[in-house]
Amino acid sequence: MSDLGQARRSTLLDAAWRTAYRVGFPLARIWWRLRHQQHEGALVAVYVGHALLLVRSSYRIEWNFPGGTVRQGETPEVAARRELAEEIGLAGAFPLVAVSDAWGLWDGRKDKVHFFELRLDRLPELQLDNREIIGARLISPSELRDMALTGPVAVYLDRTIPVGCRSE
Repeated sequence: MSDLGQARRSTLLDAAWRTAYRVGFPLARIWWRLRHQQHEGALVAVYVGHALLLVRSSYRIEWNFPGGTVRQGETPEVAARRELAEEIGLAGAFPLVAVSDAWGLWDGRKDKVHFFELRLDRLPELQLDNREIIGARLISPSELRDMALTGPVAVYLDRTIPVGCRSE
């Protein structure tokens, strides 16, 4: 595993944002549990050859795919493209393929997640926002078994990459 992309040079404002995410996320999870909050999100499995791109946010220990909330009036694909641009600086007219949806109880709320795939020959230079997203790695299937992953990513992998392929 190697880190990818360049986080912008960290500023005091970036540190304040990371602190706000670290404090705010656990509070939001409590709020979602109390309100029985429902959520809709879009995640993108970015493949470069057989490797998958995973990102690390400032407020989680688990690795995730780039993505996030589908805003009101937004389609899942538009949300996926927006999140790719915001989180890792990946924008453009690339072919996103809708592959499946999953429903679960994650982060204290009922969640519907739309999965997309993006297949690239090579990974362009990533521009991490250094506030929400603080790390990115290309991971081979054999490395996945030892990683802490978010619930939606684990569901996607269970559906698409057989367990035997993750242990080779």
